Amino acid sequence: MLVVGVSHKTAPVPVLERLTLDAPGVDKLLHAVSACDDVQEALVLATCNRVEIYADVDRFHGSVEAVCRLLCELAEREGGAPEDVVPHLYVHYDDGAVSHLFHVTTGLDSMVLGEGQILGQAREALRVGQDAGTVGPALNVLFQQALRVGKRTHAETDIDHAAPSLVALALEQAAAHVGPLAGKRALVVGAGSMAGLTLATLSRLGVADVVVASRTEAHARRLAEQYDGRAVPLTQVQQALADADLLVSCTGATGVVLPLEVVAAARAEVTGPLAVVDLALPHDVDPAVAALPGVRLLDLSRLAGAVNAWDGGADVGAVREIVTQEITSFLAARSAATVTPTVVALRTMATGIVDTEMRRLASRLPDLDPQAWSEVEHAVRRVADKLLHQPTVRVKELANETGAVSYAAALAELFSLDPDAVEAMTRAEGL
Repeated sequence: MLVVGVSHKTAPVPVLERLTLDAPGVDKLLHAVSACDDVQEALVLATCNRVEIYADVDRFHGSVEAVCRLLCELAEREGGAPEDVVPHLYVHYDDGAVSHLFHVTTGLDSMVLGEGQILGQAREALRVGQDAGTVGPALNVLFQQALRVGKRTHAETDIDHAAPSLVALALEQAAAHVGPLAGKRALVVGAGSMAGLTLATLSRLGVADVVVASRTEAHARRLAEQYDGRAVPLTQVQQALADADLLVSCTGATGVVLPLEVVAAARAEVTGPLAVVDLALPHDVDPAVAALPGVRLLDLSRLAGAVNAWDGGADVGAVREIVTQEITSFLAARSAATVTPTVVALRTMATGIVDTEMRRLASRLPDLDPQAWSEVEHAVRRVADKLLHQPTVRVKELANETGAVSYAAALAELFSLDPDAVEAMTRAEGL
């Protein structure tokens, strides 16, 4: 198992913006990875804060080079260069890849520790890979287990309530610039899940007036009505902004939604402070607005410091303990499963030998009493089972020990097992 990726932990926002993928982009990258030599299965996890490629590979070095090259080419298409991306890439292999994914799905690797949104994003990435036919048994088993671990941490800890949301942190900093948000006027650009969370938080803080703008007016209207606000088309954003104390933009657009001239025109006759919160990646708001009088810009790069200052407390510690347990259990089960095809092939061979010998005995003793025959057959099969029991139990135990010895291979060699038989069992087990 191989993971190659880049995230908010390793790369600045400008690099992440060059690697931002929409649905067609994910599909294109997914098939490009699948076409690489040595790649058997592939999945792309792309969010606003990370782009990661998960692959089941035959060879480490060749596959790493190929996958890294694809990410560099993605950056080049957006005006970047390979040297802009390579220093920020990370690679996890085999056990490390499992550990990384479990940390991701539990929110331990998120910008806001413990956030639950990543669970839905990982589930969607798995579905896209399944629909595209690039996900097979290896990635399916790994991601299903990772999703289960993520759900377990949210069920058994209070990480959801302990972790402040990115929206809450952003609004706290906005209030430091414009004053307490109770009674203030806000403009929210966007109508997705982040906009919904923003409106819910603003309502809780007592904002007096909320305006929602979106490319799809029906979505904006539906969201605004839930919080006694009003909706306007994007063409009226400048007018709405002139009356606002706070702007929060969180669309899924790939270009700038609020250029400098729009914000400057809205501020032309306004003297009061304005907090601009840009939660989009790539950014919605022209960064140059930070230079306008009375305007404070809070984008993802500026918010990262406040987010990283939160250590998570006891709940994050509890999540880490669960993750450690689950990683250990998964790796142990996977190690034991690798010897299963060999064990099955060995028992199949033993059953075949017993069957052959029983047929030979039947030809030599055709008049043997049926009850006696049953006792003889039962005794022979029991002897075979007892002889195989300890080796098969022990080989599964040894499979979990560290070291370079392949006990499954040793077992196959000692008993002269047919390699084709072992391979057939491996395919049947989906290993």
